[in-house]
Amino acid sequence: MARVFSGVKPSGNPHVGNFFGAFTRWAELQQPGHFYCVVDLHAMTVPHDPAELREQTVDLASWLLASGLDPDTVTLFVQSQVREHSELAWILDCVATMGELQRMVQFKEKAAGQRDSVSVGLFNYPVLQAADIILYQADEVPVGEDQRQHIELSRDIAHRFNHRFGDTFRLPTATLPTSGARVMDLQHPDQKMSKSEESPQGTIDLADDADTTRKKLMRAVTDSGSEIRASADKPGIGNLLELLSAATGRTIPELEDEFAGKGYGDFKKAVAEAVIERLAPVRARYAELRADPAAVHAELGKGADRAREIAAATMADVREKVGLFGAERVRGAADPAEASPA
Repeated sequence: MARVFSGVKPSGNPHVGNFFGAFTRWAELQQPGHFYCVVDLHAMTVPHDPAELREQTVDLASWLLASGLDPDTVTLFVQSQVREHSELAWILDCVATMGELQRMVQFKEKAAGQRDSVSVGLFNYPVLQAADIILYQADEVPVGEDQRQHIELSRDIAHRFNHRFGDTFRLPTATLPTSGARVMDLQHPDQKMSKSEESPQGTIDLADDADTTRKKLMRAVTDSGSEIRASADKPGIGNLLELLSAATGRTIPELEDEFAGKGYGDFKKAVAEAVIERLAPVRARYAELRADPAAVHAELGKGADRAREIAAATMADVREKVGLFGAERVRGAADPAEASPA
């Protein structure tokens, strides 16, 4: 059975791109041996408000639970509650190179024009991400296309560590969804939908009500012509087709056939109603969870305990192999790849 790990950062408002591109995939494929993490340490790479970070961490965990993740099946936890993430990140810092980090596209985009003033954490977070993944001996990492480069870096770092210190880590592979993987901004379909507030009318937040969701979709940018089809010259319509496919589970060719000869207005209405219907039970369950934060805290605590067991076994092996003083293997779990998450 494949070991799976993925994480999401508690910053900004989660939106339908997160939901269809990640949350629903995790819920549909979940089974024991899957680890899903709210990566709050990653949210510290830019200036942040401490109280807001804590609130957003619980809020995001609530959305994950509302989206169908079962904490009795998967291990759902908060990154900072398992200190082995930070420890392994430092050790991997001593394995990774400046050159490969400088090639990371996301750093180049986020630091454009301000490299002298951005935090070291913003430059270095792909190493922490690698630690997140290989700490649990992950075979697969379900991510969007924009994270593929980071998973390749994780593989490279793990391979280099294995070469220097002996077989230790599995080499993870990125797995990409077939639809909803890259939901684009409704007003700027050449840009990915983002959790930032730069384009509020182009982003459907999970917390939006049905009327707001409908209005945003009815105002979505379309393209010249009237044909409803997915093609490079019709990014607006292609994005709406992706959304409708993700919301209904139907293929884009099927949807193109259904809406052949119909107008953009009717098509947008269909997209809006499908998205609203798909999100309605999720939004209702989220409201219940937010009304009982203690229950969410308890589930995250249990998840952290399970995650810590696996992480401790991995780190015992790592400490011994890199020569740290006093390092000892965890008896009965000397092979972290065989340690049980249960």
